[in-house]
Amino acid sequence: MAPRPGREWSSALSHLALGSVSLHAALSTAQANRGAAAGFLLQALAAATMLAPGLGTDEDCLAGAWVATVIGLPLLAFDFHWVNGDCSSANLLLGGGMVLAVAGEHLGAEGRSVAGQAVVLVVAVTILIVAVFTTNTYGMWGGVMLGAAGLLSRLEEDRLLLLPKEDVCRWALAGGSWAYHRALHTQRLQWG
Repeated sequence: MAPRPGREWSSALSHLALGSVSLHAALSTAQANRGAAAGFLLQALAAATMLAPGLGTDEDCLAGAWVATVIGLPLLAFDFHWVNGDCSSANLLLGGGMVLAVAGEHLGAEGRSVAGQAVVLVVAVTILIVAVFTTNTYGMWGGVMLGAAGLLSRLEEDRLLLLPKEDVCRWALAGGSWAYHRALHTQRLQWG
């Protein structure tokens, strides 16, 4: 069965939105927050591989999404925690992501799925906690959006809000990435 054109457009737009937001965030945070810029760049590259036909196999695209999840998101959390003085949590999150990236080949498809969703939720919750204690509204919104993306991906439904579930998750991730970008900018201004 051939994919429907509406689904292809929806998927392309959600990948484009995530890639654009992530690339903008990577470029604008590169000077002050290199770890976060690298995490945003990994998200942008993973979205770009899904948009470019013939760039790689489906396995390559899935591997890119895996790396963006288990390394990219902990890099975002690393910088957010580090900027706020929580260096031990920053190192723990980044180290856990690196271990998962190396161990990913030994996990089955279901294991990678569960591990990826666990990374999303842990990153979202830890940034949300730091944002609440530092009263960083953008960080709170970023945590909520990223947590929503992680929770929505576990639903059994194929469609949410008239869109494919994967696209809704990418829109939530794009919103969360934009909010994290603003949260880091706010923290940088606050700490001078």
